[in-house]
This record gives sequence, structure tokens and C-alpha cells, in this order.
Amino acid sequence: MGDLLCLEDWQRAAQARLPGPTWGFLQGGSGAELTVAANRAAFDRRVLRPRVLVDVTKPDLGTTLLGDPLRAPLAIAPMAYHRLVHPDGEVATARAAGECGLPFVVSMFASRTLADIAAATTAPLWLQLYWLRRRDALADLVRRAEAAGVRALVLTVDAPRVAKRLRDLRSGFALPADVTAANIDPAAMAVMARTGESGSSIQSHSREQFDAAITFADLAWLRALTPLPLLLKGILTAADARLAVEHGVDGIVVSNHGGRQLDSAIPAIDALGEVVEVVAGRVPVLVDGGVRRGTDVLKALALGAAAVLLGRPVLHGLAVAGAGGVTAVLSTLREELEEAMVLAGAPRLSDVDAELVR
Repeated sequence: MGDLLCLEDWQRAAQARLPGPTWGFLQGGSGAELTVAANRAAFDRRVLRPRVLVDVTKPDLGTTLLGDPLRAPLAIAPMAYHRLVHPDGEVATARAAGECGLPFVVSMFASRTLADIAAATTAPLWLQLYWLRRRDALADLVRRAEAAGVRALVLTVDAPRVAKRLRDLRSGFALPADVTAANIDPAAMAVMARTGESGSSIQSHSREQFDAAITFADLAWLRALTPLPLLLKGILTAADARLAVEHGVDGIVVSNHGGRQLDSAIPAIDALGEVVEVVAGRVPVLVDGGVRRGTDVLKALALGAAAVLLGRPVLHGLAVAGAGGVTAVLSTLREELEEAMVLAGAPRLSDVDAELVR
């Protein structure tokens, strides 16, 4: 792993190891993948405005999020089926999160059980949810999450159905028989075993199982079900952020699903400012999508994010070297963030503000 010096190196190494259809599933986006490219471009067009002659001898990246102390303002974004890239799957990812002192947002479609994931880590675990038509199955999953020690729920709100992903259709991607959603009622997942009319079993499953009729008013049902904090993931406008806060959510994740849902959606980093402004500090605002460098994280923090979620690079590390690879990826990003803060003259998170970025 000594030659893997940045997250782009891990990406190339993972691509060399994984089958083409699996790589396409991990890396691909919806439609023409315009939003996938735009997420990166939106970070690259921003510049940092460093201050000088600042005492930077003792940088401090520590923060607190939903009551948990973190070693850095970073977390692992929810991604399905980690066993696609490594046999230990989410257990290895959770172990790395614990090593790094960062939260792990476990996907509803994790390929290891919540109990096994929780037993492998000291990291704060959050559970990501899609709203199923079968509310009994959703309620049962929430109860099992509570029993496993999950500390927050993250409801994905930008996916009333899974968007068409051309890479998967062209490659005929399908889940291997031994990779399943380990925490979902098998009856609800039966459609995943066959190919739908669209040619994508995952897309067909979402149309059969996701409830496309839910509104902000339905959040009351979920809030009544559990005392766990609730974050909404997929907010991209001030109007929706305002509604989220009015309906009592405990946090917002500004996200366009890594470019995997509405193609041509605004890059998350471009939407961050208006969301932060309307939220006005009432709940933490997180962001994901396109993060590959420590300077990306610093730019997001300067625009008001409380923390940044890292997605695909985590799976790149997992594919190459299991838990050690994930630890290395997270550590690299943290080290890059520390260096960026020092060189920008903002050695503590309290020093990072909007004046730092343009």
C-alpha cells in the first residue's frame, strides 16, 4: 500500500482488481452521468484564500456530531453491498471506522447483519433507510437497529425510485447469489433475484418496494416510532431544508446521491450555501458527493458543513486491502485535511469560515 499516496491511487488500484460490471455499478451514475462529473468540477472551480503568520503548531480536527466526539469532521457515507468488493463487507468497513474514530452510516442494503457490524466496531453507527411500502418491514428494521446500538437514522429522500443507470444496463450487472441485503425481509427482496422489464433488477425492486407517495407529513410516523435522531439525506434546496427543520429533523445531508439519481441535479457543494443559510445553525448540515481530497473537505467546511461524508473511495480501499485499506483511505483524507488547514492558516475548525473559500 506504500505506493497508494492519494485517493485517486486507491481508485486505480480498485479498478484493476474488480470485474468490469461491478466497477461500473460502483462508479456509475444515472443518465449521461453529468452530475457525477459536475460534483468533481464544482470542488475544482473553488479556490482557497489562505491566511499567513498564524500559529499552526497545534492543529485540531476534533469535533462533536449528534453528541459523539469525532477525530475529524468526516463520516462514511451509506453504500449498499460492501461484500461486492470484499468478503468481509461492512464488518471490515466498520472496523476501520472504529480505528479512525469516525461514524459509519450503514446502508439499509448492507450485505452483513447489523449485529455483526455493531460487534466489529466502536464507531458510532447510523442506519440509512429508504421508505418501503411495507411499513411493518421498515418498523421492524428500525427496532433491530435500536437493538444493535445504532445511534441515528438517515432517511434518503431523493430516491422514490432508482434512476436508470446505463452502465448497469449495458453490462447486465446483477448481484452475485451470495451477496444479499442481510437486514431486509427476504420476501421484500425476492424481486432482486430476477431481472425486471427495464433490464435492471435493482431498478425494478425500487419501483415495487419503495413508497413514492410519502411527503414531509409522513415523517411524523417515523418520529413516533423511535427516539433516534433523524437526518434527511438528499436535500438540495433551501425550500426543502426549511421544511425539514419545520418537521423536526435532527440533521440534513446535502446530497445528489453521488450523481446516481436525477442527472443534471445541482452539485451538492453548490447547494450547500443556501441550505446552511436557511437552517441557520438549528441542526447540523452535512454534505457528500465528489470528495476526493483534503482541500475538498476544507472547502465544504468553509461553506458551512458540519461534516463531510465520503462514499466511493471507501469501497476502493475495501476492495484493495479490506479493513486496512479503508483505514488507509480515511487516514489519508484526514492527513490531507490537516495539512490544508495548517497551510490555510486555519488550524482549528473554529478558524474555518466563509472567508477561506471563493
